[in-house]
Amino acid sequence: MDFFISSAMAEGGAPAQDGGLMGLLFPFLLLIVFFFLFIRPQQKKVKEQKAMVEALGKGDEVATSGGVVGKITAVGENMFTVQVADGVELKIQKQAVANLLPKGTMKKG
Repeated sequence: MDFFISSAMAEGGAPAQDGGLMGLLFPFLLLIVFFFLFIRPQQKKVKEQKAMVEALGKGDEVATSGGVVGKITAVGENMFTVQVADGVELKIQKQAVANLLPKGTMKKG
């Protein structure tokens, strides 16, 4: 079968050298860059969202992640009661609040 594939003969080449510390430097730097570009900003955003939700109270106007806009009428441990129209109230989870709206936003729309 040697006529289809020629035999490869090793010709006194130098043995492969291990990269050592330099071989580990690139993946380590890549992890550091990944942390500062992706993970840290996301952690900061989550912390700001949590602080905003904890600061909400009765009378604040909010927009939910589903697009519902309303005024908070009651605050529970894990839920808000939001009035979206006269006589229409919804119970939503605190995590569903996306934005705190300026006062009077509901009267404009």
